[in-house]
Amino acid sequence: MSTLTSTEHRNGSARPTPLLLWTGRVLNALPLLALTMSATFKLSHSPQFVEMWTGKLGWPEGALTTIGLLELAIVAVHLVPRTALVGAVLITAYLGGAVAAHVRIGDAFAVPVILGLLLWTGFTLRDERVRALVLPRKP
Repeated sequence: MSTLTSTEHRNGSARPTPLLLWTGRVLNALPLLALTMSATFKLSHSPQFVEMWTGKLGWPEGALTTIGLLELAIVAVHLVPRTALVGAVLITAYLGGAVAAHVRIGDAFAVPVILGLLLWTGFTLRDERVRALVLPRKP
C-alpha cells in the first residue's frame, strides 16, 4: 500500500499548493469584482450610466435592473464552492453576450475577453477538477 503525499488525493490528482490556490483566488476575484461593480452601476440607474446604456450601447433602460440582478446572481452562484463550475460557465456566457454587444456597435471588446481569461485561469489554478480537464496528465 502506497502512502499519499500531502498534495495528492486518493484519485491521484494533485491539490494546489497554497501559492497556486491564492493566485487562483486573486485571479478569480478580479472578474467577480468587475461584474459586481457593473451590477452596482446598473442598479443605481445613475444618469451618466443610463445615457451610455441607452445611447451608446442601444439597450432599453428597463433592462438595467434585470441585467444587474442577473450579474449579481451569477457571481453568487460562482462564489458557492459546490456550484462554482456552473457559475464560471454562466459568467462565460454572460461575457460572451458582452463581447457580442460590443462587436455589434463596433466598440472594443477586449475587457470581457480578458475577464473571461482571468476567470478561467484562476479557476484552473484553484480547482483540481478543472485542472484535471484542462491540463495534460502525467504519464
